[in-house]
Amino acid sequence: MLEAFRNLFRVPELRKRLLFTLAIIAVYRIGSHIVVPGIDVAALKSFVASQEGGLFGFVDLFAGGALSEFAVFALGIMPYITSTIIMQLLTVVFPKLEQLQKEGEAGQKKINQYVRYMTVALAFVQAMALVVTFKNYKVIASYNFNSVGLIVITLVAGTTLIMWLAELITEKGIGNGMSVIIAASIISRLPIAAVQTAQVSSPLVITVVVLIILLVMAAIVATELGQRKIPVQYAKRIVGRKVYGGQMTYIPLKINQAGVVPIIFAVSVLMIPGIISQFFPASAFATAMNTYLAPSSIGYMLMYSLLIIVFAYFYTAVTFNPIDISENIQKYGGFIPGVRPGRPTAAYLDNILTRMTLPGAVFLALIALIPTIIMGTLNVPFFKSFGGISILIVVSVALETMRQLEAQLHMRNYEGFFSR
Repeated sequence: MLEAFRNLFRVPELRKRLLFTLAIIAVYRIGSHIVVPGIDVAALKSFVASQEGGLFGFVDLFAGGALSEFAVFALGIMPYITSTIIMQLLTVVFPKLEQLQKEGEAGQKKINQYVRYMTVALAFVQAMALVVTFKNYKVIASYNFNSVGLIVITLVAGTTLIMWLAELITEKGIGNGMSVIIAASIISRLPIAAVQTAQVSSPLVITVVVLIILLVMAAIVATELGQRKIPVQYAKRIVGRKVYGGQMTYIPLKINQAGVVPIIFAVSVLMIPGIISQFFPASAFATAMNTYLAPSSIGYMLMYSLLIIVFAYFYTAVTFNPIDISENIQKYGGFIPGVRPGRPTAAYLDNILTRMTLPGAVFLALIALIPTIIMGTLNVPFFKSFGGISILIVVSVALETMRQLEAQLHMRNYEGFFSR
């Protein structure tokens, strides 16, 4: 492992990409501490102290604490993530977008442009909602057209800058820029969470927490790397004097095909009733929402788990189309041994994916609920800001980044991180 890290800095191109990525992360973290003008800091601290978990805590997790400080990057990268997910769903609904997606690099550039426009629009809507929410708690010192306009423009500009930084990392750095920024946001909260836990917890509790984290990380690694390889045999073709095909390859089907997206969808849906209830704070509906959909209630955990499983199946069906895969295999003269080409191949792949998605979805639900259960049992501050979702994202991003570095090292005849 140490030799692999030395190899990274021996290759000038990799060294340059690593330093560029670290520089972009530093710029992002600086922007997360520049407070938006016109804010009552005392009122903001009082509001943040009253908000534990829920939508505010979830958005603040992805913003790296910038939301709780009402910084320039307060909205974080969530509008960009939401726009990307929405565009993936729209490509299934609208044939024109699906056709663009199949046009290669030119079509992908057009789709990326639509994602950018949607990101700016969503950032504007979220900035207005944030201003209205903070106005009710008197966080905004002077609520008039000029101050509100300045705050909204600042927040939208901050989100646009984050989007640009993420694309720079993807293009000139290492890893997926959006994922790297999310992981950097989460890791930035680790020291504070660790210090708070050490101050109020006994050595026994700290030991238990460390063991739980290690077990969760091991389970995440096993799940993320776990896959079923579907063998595909390609027939030999003779074109002129050359022979093509004849080799055996495979289709890798991951246990957790949907990643962390089902958790994001589930939290977003569960927060909608809470947002609506804020407009009617004294109504019976608001009381019921606060009782039955509180993060620590049994009803919340059951609904949370069910939605994660449903969205895992839904998003897997959107991102993996067995019909397209079977058509591509048949077009290039391939077949799965023992399965007829065409529709039988699509049905075979769909059946396998349906059975594999259930354990992956249940695993996601357990990872999402572990922090809530532990907080209720041990009252550990660490899991308030660094729970199962955070560990899942950080480990997933680390694995993906290491895979990219591994490929780059092998291209240059160096041993990588996974080499024996």
